[in-house]
Amino acid sequence: MINNALGLVLAAGMLPGAPMTAPPGLHECATATARCDGTVEVPLDWDDPSSERITVAFAFVPAKDADGTVVANLGGPSPAIHGVPYAQQTLGPVLERKNLLMMDPRGLGKSSPLQCPGASLLTPEKIAACAERIGPRGAYFTADQASHDLDAVRKALGLGTVSFYGNSYGTLYAQAYAARYPRSLDAIFLDSAMTIGRDGYTTWENYFPSAIRNLGVTCERSKACAALPGTPSEIWARLVERLRERPDPDVTVFQSFALKGMDRPVFGRESVAAAHAYLRGDRAPLHRLARLIPKTMPPMEDPSFAGYLAYRCGDGTFPFGRDAPSAERRAQAERYYERERPLGPYQITEVFPAIGSLEPCIDWPTPRHSPPRPPGQALPSVPVLVMAGELDFETPADLADTMRAFPNATVVSVPFGGHALAGAPGPMGDCVRGMLRTFLTTKQITDRRCNSENYRAVGRFPQRLADVTPHPAARLTAGQRRVLAAAFATAADATARRNPNAGLPAGPSDPPGPADQPDLRGGQVAFGTDLTLDNVRYVEDLPVSGPITLSPEGRATATLRAGTGGRTHQVTLTWKAFTLDAKVSGTFDGIPFGERE
Repeated sequence: MINNALGLVLAAGMLPGAPMTAPPGLHECATATARCDGTVEVPLDWDDPSSERITVAFAFVPAKDADGTVVANLGGPSPAIHGVPYAQQTLGPVLERKNLLMMDPRGLGKSSPLQCPGASLLTPEKIAACAERIGPRGAYFTADQASHDLDAVRKALGLGTVSFYGNSYGTLYAQAYAARYPRSLDAIFLDSAMTIGRDGYTTWENYFPSAIRNLGVTCERSKACAALPGTPSEIWARLVERLRERPDPDVTVFQSFALKGMDRPVFGRESVAAAHAYLRGDRAPLHRLARLIPKTMPPMEDPSFAGYLAYRCGDGTFPFGRDAPSAERRAQAERYYERERPLGPYQITEVFPAIGSLEPCIDWPTPRHSPPRPPGQALPSVPVLVMAGELDFETPADLADTMRAFPNATVVSVPFGGHALAGAPGPMGDCVRGMLRTFLTTKQITDRRCNSENYRAVGRFPQRLADVTPHPAARLTAGQRRVLAAAFATAADATARRNPNAGLPAGPSDPPGPADQPDLRGGQVAFGTDLTLDNVRYVEDLPVSGPITLSPEGRATATLRAGTGGRTHQVTLTWKAFTLDAKVSGTFDGIPFGERE
């Protein structure tokens, strides 16, 4: 009996808590008291009501005594419904008084998914074969059509105006919906927004140049990094040329391309200095970073990539004509990349196996005019808050320009912030989530001080103890002060790999990375609840061992043994980690020193 009852509930597209009846004309989820999953039927082509009918799936989480609804899309383009728990965690207390609505965009997840066996993002032949398999109907799986689907769901649930929370590609859905249903919105929160060009399509041109630009953003804030000879882009160009001329099995050209992800603190802190050290013959710093990156791009094949391609290609503008055939598109793209060099010092084939993999849309036809935000379309004057990471693909200035289309938009720049800010860990993520919750609850912007800038990029990597600048501790000899400075540099280097503002996992800097890692010039660092150094050699001639404890507030305490010249020194250190100018105090062989020295 229990199994049969559960089967009836699931067959009805409901979860427990949904009523079995609903007012005439509304979806049965409209009066649900708990999460209710359902579907609505919509036309394939909203301009032709008689066109093929497809099914769009949604999840609706009602709030008790709700005074509004938040529509959330967390990006992709990918299914959305599976992200309900994540959205609930991010929105937190907002959902005590507001409903949550998430819809799988058509062609993705449970919404009439587009599927191609063996679909790939890296193989032009497979992309073309998938496009042929999907056929002309693939032109209708785009953000403009998905916006109509969303409003059909809103009406089916009997909802009034809604707030839209969009992250990454979700910001494109939000803009498409705002352009077509301005009176259905009361607020819009955009996290890591996508820009839209004058033609109404989203642009992909800033993705690669931003990586080169961001090398300088982190370096110019640091006196040590800025003092390196040459600009960061010049240093990086020389590194690529060196790797091209003298292949290194421990760091490929592809890995060097990935190491420009400055929004990850471990890369922002070290990449420029590691490249400089490599060019001077010190390979250890760059090799250590490269261990965090695959040597080649992993395979990118999945049947559901058909839906991804339909959106990416249908919603975007690229350096080739939308109406041109594949061969002409390829030629146009090749001329563009040869002329503009958006990858900087890299050749396309050094990063991607073929031009078609860099722009998979070369082989995906886009016969229908489908701008997500039609040019000249009036947009609502509702409050719009845009959170822009300084190290994201789109700069805050780029976003401020494109968001002028909204009469009441505010763009907040987050120093050193990357992509998907509301999902980031640490204090910065907490700050952005706080702004999100306040804004969706009150439509007010109360704090613009979110900041991910909690480190300074390093400069020259010392190789030996003699290269280390002595600590200014007054009661120690010059030799002792040098050992102290090197011991602290060793501890600070290991601790930096637990930066609380780290984003996507990238090894020990971003939990849950590998628990045990070889360090710069020898020894091991164990990354557990605390850190343990085992004969770690930040400089070649000073092995350092001992535990480092990090408090939840970022206070670091180390009890270390540092050996040099046949003698082992006992060093205790206390400092505030993850600050721009850390001051250290402690003892050296029992002699105290302070932060002010």
